Amino acid sequence: MLTLFCRIFQFLFNIGARVLPWRKAIPVEGTGGVAKIPLLLRERGVKKPLVVTDPGLVKAGIAARVTGALEEAGVAFALFGDVEPNPSVNTVNAIFGLYTTERCDGFIAIGGGSSMDAAKAAAARVARPRRSVNQLGGLLRVCKRLPPFIAVPTTAGTGSETTIAALITDTATHHKYAIMDLSLIPLYAVLDPELTVGLSPAITAATGMDALTHAVEAYLCWTYNTGESIAFALDAVRIIFANLEKVYKNGADIDARAAMLRASYKAGFAFTRAGVGNVHAIAHTLGGLYNTPHGLANAVILPHVLEDYGEAVHRKLARLAEAAGLVPAGKGEDADKAKRFIETIYGMNERMGIPKGFDFIKDEDIDQMIKWADKESNPLYPVPVIYSRERFRAVIESVRIRN
Repeated sequence: MLTLFCRIFQFLFNIGARVLPWRKAIPVEGTGGVAKIPLLLRERGVKKPLVVTDPGLVKAGIAARVTGALEEAGVAFALFGDVEPNPSVNTVNAIFGLYTTERCDGFIAIGGGSSMDAAKAAAARVARPRRSVNQLGGLLRVCKRLPPFIAVPTTAGTGSETTIAALITDTATHHKYAIMDLSLIPLYAVLDPELTVGLSPAITAATGMDALTHAVEAYLCWTYNTGESIAFALDAVRIIFANLEKVYKNGADIDARAAMLRASYKAGFAFTRAGVGNVHAIAHTLGGLYNTPHGLANAVILPHVLEDYGEAVHRKLARLAEAAGLVPAGKGEDADKAKRFIETIYGMNERMGIPKGFDFIKDEDIDQMIKWADKESNPLYPVPVIYSRERFRAVIESVRIRN
C-alpha cells in the first residue's frame, strides 16, 4: 500500500510539475568570473548587495576576491561572514536582519552549500517577511520572487548554485529540512575555478562525491526526469569520473577544477528537475543530529543504498557505468556492470580517504533518523525502490561501524 500511494502521488505531482516555470541559473564560466560580478549587479539594478559567506573563506582571503572586485567597481555592500556548516535557523534570521538594517537590495553568496543555503533562506524571508524560517520549510511555500541572487561556489559539489532547495537545521530539534521553491534558483552562477584551487583534498573529495550523488540519484528517479535532466546527469557522471581523483591528487589543475564546477552545475540542475532520493533522506539526518558534512554523508551512504536497491537499478547503473567509461557499451550483463559501478564508488572513496561507515551513530537516535528520513522521502521522492521504515533501518545499520 505504501508503494502504491507514493507512486500515485508522484504521478499526479509530475503532471503539475510539468507546467511550473522551471529555469536554470545563468552560468558565468571561466577564470576571472568574479570580476564580472559588478557588471551583473548593474544589469539587475542592484546598488547594495549583501555578501554572505563563512569564516573560513573570510580568513583565507577568498571572500576578499569578491568584495575587492566590488570595491574596485565602487559598489557598496554589506558583509555577513559567520555562516556555519549545516546553517541554522538562527543564522538565517541574523542574515535577514542584517539585510534589512543595511537596506540591501540583492544577495551574493560565496562558498559551499552552507553559505548559499543560508543566503537563499534569508532571501526567502525577504520575500515573505511575515513567515518564519520553519513556516517556509517544505515545497512551494515561498512562491514569490526573491531579490537578485548571485551564487559564487567555492566547492564543486553541492550544486546549490542552480537548485530550488535550501537546507536548514532547526537548532531546537536538530531537524535538518529543506525549503524548496523555484524562486530559490539563483539568478547567476559564477563558476570561477580559481576560487576552488585552494580546497583541501578532503573537501575536494567529499564535495565531488556529493555532486556524483546528485547526478546518480537524479538519473535513477522514476518519474520527474526530462530529456535534459537525463542528459545533464549522464554528462555530470562522465565528467566526475574523469576529473575528481585528478583534482584530489593535484588541486592546482585548473582545467580539471573548471570541469568539476561544470559537473556540479549540471548535477545540480539534474536533481533540481528530477529529484533526489533515499541517500539524501538519510544523509540529512546525519547533518542535523551530528553536524556531519553533507557531501561526506552522501559519499558514504551512496554505495550502500545502490547495493540495497538491487535488481531495480541494474539497468540504469549499467548505463551510468558505460557513461563513466568503466565498461564497454553494448557488451556484458547489466548486473555485472552495475556491480562494477558500485565497486568503483567504494574504491574511489577508499582512495580519497572517505570511510565505509560512521562510528558515531547512537542507538537512541536511530528511530528519530528513520522518522525524519521517511517523512522527507515518502511520498515525494520518485526513488526506484520505496523504502519502508524497516528498510531505512536496515540501510542505516549498514553504514554504522560498531566499536
